[in-house]
Amino acid sequence: MARKAPREDPGEDALEVTAPKTWAAGIPAVTHALRMGYDQMGVRRTALSLLKVNQKDGFDCPGCAWPEGDHRSKAEFCENGAKAVAEEATVRRVTPEFFAAHPVSDLLSRSDYWLGQQGRLTEPMYKPAGSETYVPVTWETAFTIVSRELKALRSPDEAAFYTSGRTSNEAAYLYQLLVRQFGTNNLPDCSNMCHESSGSALTETIGVGKGSVHLDDLHRAGLIFVVGQNPGTNHPRMLSALEKAKRRGARIVAVNPLPEAGLLRFKNPQNARGVAGGGTSLADRFLQIRLGGDMALFQALSRLLLDAEDAAPGTVLDRDFITAHTDGFEAYAERLRELDWDDVAEATGLARDAIEATARDVMSAQSIVVCWAMGLTQHKHSVPTIREVVNFLLLRGDIGRPGAGVCPVRGHSNVQGDRTMGIYEKPAPEFLDALRKEFGFDPPRHHGFDAVETIRAMGAGEVKVFFAMGGNFVSAAPDTAVTERALRSCRLTVQVSTKLNRSHAVCGREALILPVLGRTERDRGPDGADRFVTVENSMGVVHASRGGLPPASPHLLSEPEVVCRLARGLFGAGCGAATGSDVPWAAFGADYDAVRDSIARVVPGFDDFNARVRRPGGFTLPNAPRDERRFPTRTGKANFTVNPLEVPRVPPGRLLLQTLRSHDQYNTTIYGLDDRYRGIRRGRRVVFVHPDDLAERGITDGGLVDLVSEWPDGLERRADAFRAVAYDTPRGCCAAYFPEANVLVPLDSVADTSNTPTSKSIVVRLERRGSPSGGPGEAQPR
Repeated sequence: MARKAPREDPGEDALEVTAPKTWAAGIPAVTHALRMGYDQMGVRRTALSLLKVNQKDGFDCPGCAWPEGDHRSKAEFCENGAKAVAEEATVRRVTPEFFAAHPVSDLLSRSDYWLGQQGRLTEPMYKPAGSETYVPVTWETAFTIVSRELKALRSPDEAAFYTSGRTSNEAAYLYQLLVRQFGTNNLPDCSNMCHESSGSALTETIGVGKGSVHLDDLHRAGLIFVVGQNPGTNHPRMLSALEKAKRRGARIVAVNPLPEAGLLRFKNPQNARGVAGGGTSLADRFLQIRLGGDMALFQALSRLLLDAEDAAPGTVLDRDFITAHTDGFEAYAERLRELDWDDVAEATGLARDAIEATARDVMSAQSIVVCWAMGLTQHKHSVPTIREVVNFLLLRGDIGRPGAGVCPVRGHSNVQGDRTMGIYEKPAPEFLDALRKEFGFDPPRHHGFDAVETIRAMGAGEVKVFFAMGGNFVSAAPDTAVTERALRSCRLTVQVSTKLNRSHAVCGREALILPVLGRTERDRGPDGADRFVTVENSMGVVHASRGGLPPASPHLLSEPEVVCRLARGLFGAGCGAATGSDVPWAAFGADYDAVRDSIARVVPGFDDFNARVRRPGGFTLPNAPRDERRFPTRTGKANFTVNPLEVPRVPPGRLLLQTLRSHDQYNTTIYGLDDRYRGIRRGRRVVFVHPDDLAERGITDGGLVDLVSEWPDGLERRADAFRAVAYDTPRGCCAAYFPEANVLVPLDSVADTSNTPTSKSIVVRLERRGSPSGGPGEAQPR
């Protein structure tokens, strides 16, 4: 029997701080995963669910997008994957009676953790204008309300349609089709707030905005850089791949401001060494870099490679590759020779001998893979930083050959597939041409709003309807107070969800919650036969996902059905810029094979989709840089780029803050209140600061502080009552969990080119306080 959800929020007074761990996983990971399963699902349901996670005949984990190999264990899941399954397959339920007892004002007073612990949503719920309470409605009524508001808009561009990365390929394809038939490209998605910088940099430099490696390339690499990433918490199954690479002779360089337990030592719970032995030491070298210093590091490494080539021509760089496959080398090399080592030292905080030792590792490696996550993508200079990663790899021909390449590690299951399916506010003309040929309407050609632009447009009254296909937009977005005001200014907000979250409490004048099936649940078509959907992992493998549990409620629809039924109501009476087009919405809602046949005609690489995805393990999408050493860029080659060095400089008395996840968290979903690898228990409002930085400010370890961010707009954004924790961080840098610290990220503080919020480089000051207020923070005039 599963345990009941908590009735009240636990207080932060119980917070405890202990020594950080120096290893990850092991038996504690297994026991924590099973305890979460028992608490949420009960024993039998836990076994039924976990034995199907990431299996070829099972369902894709609703957590991260890390790929599976051809040969899989019976327990192909990690601790956080098990938590994600437990949250979705929980037996707890949020019924209409719950909403009657908890008006919006009460939901707003609750924490993200408490909201998520209440269980699965069971019926469509509607908050009428002027009311504080959600009431149940039929699906027909819900679709009528959405259609009414969309049809009342003066322009389709007055609506925005957000997408979470967990949406299946079929649902994403149908969703973008509905939006474009309606007449807009306002398709903000979670990529805008995480890996947009990766896609921007890679598209420019190698012609494809995705990684260029297979899982086997990681296993075969001679040297692996893990940069700005914490796989022990965010992608734990990656640790197994790194362990395999180590046993094959690879060296691993970890580049991160914080020491991460999983990269120090990994105790694999699926082998004897991990259970009874000492595990595997993964990182051969740990470069504890200052926030935002990665560009300087890769420029310095590349400069050392150039110097070594100058000293011994023909022995260091891959001249044949550079000549045949790249453009811009001479201009890049000329600029790189001007690199100032004092700037490198200031930006990175690293000793030159540590960088030189790393360069020797590089020169002795036969092949190199660079992996990264949001530690690289959420700075103002993120795009040029990732360009520098590409420059570094191009020097030795480490793109497009076995055991080498770029590996952006996407953080959410199918976030990459959603983009492949057309969830993008700046669609390629070729994609729109294919839609026009397939369906007989001319999709809009103008660019739409991304996530940041959508918040601005809602706040300015330019977007009046906000529709979210999954996710928790309020908690994922920057500048929390600004985002909440923007959503409240809408006429209608719609959340397609499996569970309760804060976005359900931040409503437009009217609001809808539309509950849907989860990955773990059986999806039956009109004929009673089971159906499956598909996803794409972070290395471009497309495969099926089949849930097996009974749905949490008889009132749930699948995401494809929600889209198709809305479209039938919306376009049946004539609406939008594309009336009269030939989209078989009824057939698509009933038959996912019909959707996949259409995808095969529209999206490159999906030929014979239905047949290939039915093969065990699915199929791999083509990738020109990886498969052919062909680079579909403007020059027809891989592009070296010249990027002026950015050295993050912080005013005196200030610190540079990064937001990050705890171990009991995945994206905005809070599974618990512990971060055992960092030594935090029963609390989340903590800020990690170097002991000398605390002493310099007269703040004691464990003292209460307010975090105040500073930005040129003249406003100060505050996050109140955080516990200061002395921690091993670089001097001048600090860290706190999101979403609690998102209030500190100014909406206008974004990465150049990608427009991604700069959640890893926020200038803050610490103010001592006497007692906690627990408030969410607010922007105040300075």
